[in-house]
Amino acid sequence: MIIKNVVFDLGGVLIDWNPKYLYRKIFSSEQQVDWFLDNVCTGEWNSKQDEGRTMAEATKSLVDRYPEYTMEITSYYQRWTEMLNGQIEGTVRILETLRSNSDHRLLALTNWSGESFPTALKMFDFLNWFEGIVVSGDEKLIKPDHRIYQVLFERYRINPENSVFIDDSEKNVEASRELGMTGIHFVNPESLKLQLTEVGVI
Repeated sequence: MIIKNVVFDLGGVLIDWNPKYLYRKIFSSEQQVDWFLDNVCTGEWNSKQDEGRTMAEATKSLVDRYPEYTMEITSYYQRWTEMLNGQIEGTVRILETLRSNSDHRLLALTNWSGESFPTALKMFDFLNWFEGIVVSGDEKLIKPDHRIYQVLFERYRINPENSVFIDDSEKNVEASRELGMTGIHFVNPESLKLQLTEVGVI
């Protein structure tokens, strides 16, 4: 099947996002950073915001449980842009090549808070290159739930069998494959370019 649609994840693929970039400024050791992110502002907690919970609700839920970490918890969203370490240059170059030299439709499917995503749109010009972006926080659905992929398919009239999906999460890639897409697990831009070449996209 000829690939017509290329669907990118954003964080970890095109945007270098990591909470450690912020918390290394707040805590004095890597051990403290790891403990805080493993036990207080956890990935599971953050995913609830990606699924539509408000930042205010999320922050209050943790401050109530860990009042001794009020400053550290509130910093998560007050200073969340400090978790962004710019764009992943190699992947953005691939996106630019596809935009300039191919007829592929370019779309994005991201787990991201609907409240913070508009700021990301202002920070990264390349996000405007996409025909459309499905944001989990707006849909109240989160990858790897098959329903958010179906939102993408229906909204943009996409045949999954004509589509490749790129994500740094193996479980999200596996979900895309279960729905008929060609899934690529992103590791680095070099391997991505090779895999896109193998499927005839580049």
